[in-house]
Amino acid sequence: MTAIETADRLADQIPDGSSVLIAPDYSGCAMAVVAALIRRGAKDLRLIGAPQMGLQAELLVAANCVASIETAAMSLGEFGTAPAFEAARKAGEITVIESTCPAIHAGLQAAERGVPFAPVRGILGSDLIELRDDWQVIDNPLPPHDPILLVPAINPDVALFHSPLGDGDGNVWIGVRRELMSMAHAAKRSVVSVDQRQAASLLHDQWQAPGTIPALYIDALGEIAGGGRPLGSPGQYAPDPAFIHRYKQAFKAGTHRAVIEQWISDAAPANA
Repeated sequence: MTAIETADRLADQIPDGSSVLIAPDYSGCAMAVVAALIRRGAKDLRLIGAPQMGLQAELLVAANCVASIETAAMSLGEFGTAPAFEAARKAGEITVIESTCPAIHAGLQAAERGVPFAPVRGILGSDLIELRDDWQVIDNPLPPHDPILLVPAINPDVALFHSPLGDGDGNVWIGVRRELMSMAHAAKRSVVSVDQRQAASLLHDQWQAPGTIPALYIDALGEIAGGGRPLGSPGQYAPDPAFIHRYKQAFKAGTHRAVIEQWISDAAPANA
């Protein structure tokens, strides 16, 4: 584990063209690192939702940092559609790889286990199968020899997420957000920001340990207070819905880039 103190240096761990696994808005979004990626002018990122995505992907698309998106869903929650994503999709400026929550979770679990694919039943009969050349329907080799869908393991270059708490050993507490554990297990590298770090090991506390990702799975860790804003961080701060509303209104007016630039500017002092 490499201890990194700024969002810009964490973003440096994500080269252009990387496949990047990101968390849904309700989980753990490393928004300060997203701001740093936009500030750097990152290019051709291939985003994968675990299993869906929202604001962080929307802002990266709006900043022309994204080449492709694989996700089960893409929206801004109660604020509806993600406008930059929709515009880029319709214009053919990004590649959209359709998926579902079960397929993505199964792919991540396959990568966790070091196997090339995972069987899934619930998608059988869906038109989605026709859109995925990398999914295969085979005859179950075991009785009753019924059809089964195989989805490939999802083993991205980087898992990027944020959590409320880390420790001096590089362990990261995620609480009930088990998708973050799967992300760290499945990815080749994990880049993580935390709001604060404590000296005592999280793994030595019987209440914290079950919700902790060991440092073995964390490759770069930075303490960035407020690093999840304008989205929330459990026990630290709530999401800021006013930001999303302001962004969407600005998109309609064609002034959303100014909103993004102001957000990046506001985030910069936390990285100094």
